[in-house]
Amino acid sequence: MSVKIRGMDKLLKELETRLGKEAMQQISDKALMDAAEVFVKQLRKEFASFRDTGGSIEEITISPIVYENGVRTIKVHWKGPKGRYRIIHLNEWGTIRNPRPRGKGAVARTMNNSKKAYRDALKKAVKEGM
Repeated sequence: MSVKIRGMDKLLKELETRLGKEAMQQISDKALMDAAEVFVKQLRKEFASFRDTGGSIEEITISPIVYENGVRTIKVHWKGPKGRYRIIHLNEWGTIRNPRPRGKGAVARTMNNSKKAYRDALKKAVKEGM
């Protein structure tokens, strides 16, 4: 799942010509980290509503920023000793035996609910970087 923001490409290119490539990369990296933290905070709230042992909440991890297909990318995933990444897909989509688990659609709801907060975090980081 991803979030599309229209008009940011044009803005970032204009800022890159004014500030330089390295400065813009630092600004965009900070914006990505801030936005990912906003998303993870919202995701933890969503997962708390159907929490059992808390393993899924504890194992939410933000990846380091990397280039993926020529674009700076950050991923939110599950990594830890309890291996919750195996259960997240089942919990998000359900199974044949349990088509409606308690947390069904939690990640999708978080994506929809945090779009505005995500955009605001990006705007704030860009403003602070200038």
